[in-house]
Amino acid sequence: YCGDLVADRTRAINRLRGLLSGIFPALERVLELSNKGPLVLLSGYQTPAAIRRSGRGGVEAWLRARKVRSAAALAQAAVEAADRQHTTVAGEQITADIVAALAEEVMALNARIEEIDHRIQTRFADHELAVFISSLPGMGPQVGAEFLAATHGDMGAFGSADRLAGFAGLAPVPRDSGRVSGNLHRPQRYHRRLQRALYLAAFSSLRVSPESRRFYDRKRAEGKTHSQAILALARRRVNVLWALIRDRRRYQPPANASVAA
Repeated sequence: YCGDLVADRTRAINRLRGLLSGIFPALERVLELSNKGPLVLLSGYQTPAAIRRSGRGGVEAWLRARKVRSAAALAQAAVEAADRQHTTVAGEQITADIVAALAEEVMALNARIEEIDHRIQTRFADHELAVFISSLPGMGPQVGAEFLAATHGDMGAFGSADRLAGFAGLAPVPRDSGRVSGNLHRPQRYHRRLQRALYLAAFSSLRVSPESRRFYDRKRAEGKTHSQAILALARRRVNVLWALIRDRRRYQPPANASVAA
């Protein structure tokens, strides 16, 4: 559900940016629409003429009344953008009304996502396995919660780390029949959300885990693409995660630097 809200937010921001660039491109170029301040600004001001009428002081006061950080800098940027554009496009007011509504929509989505994120973090922290899962670099509350939702934290249901990796689409699975054994193939059906979560966790670990970085760099040196190297790292980390849960212990960086986290 949270993923759906994030996708909705991304679509709304893209539409907002497209509409704003149609009537006020100078302002669109200077606003970072993932931040609260610019969204608040757009909920009240959408056209160059409206900003010029209020002036820097008026826009700043309006933003401060709504507890926007760096209100002075944002107001100054808006006024400078308005001073660079003195043309009025056809249908400007209709588009401006839609821009204001979209800005409000994105802020509502941000609030909803923040609320759900908090609930997920709280529920994850209460789980008995959270302390072990989150000890692995890159396994934050969101990814950890996704892992628990997909596996129920029951490693016995998979039998081995290899089967868990296959379930996540990170390893080939056996397709034995009769006297033929050792016949492996790439899984056609796997838990795509779990694979994405483990991929993101592996990518995140590059910033905080020297072991992960070394493993990634080695795979890149072998000719792997970025995505292939991250998937290989995610596969290696499944073994580590499996062992942490099985043994009920926290992750400790290996003494051997060649072993990846």
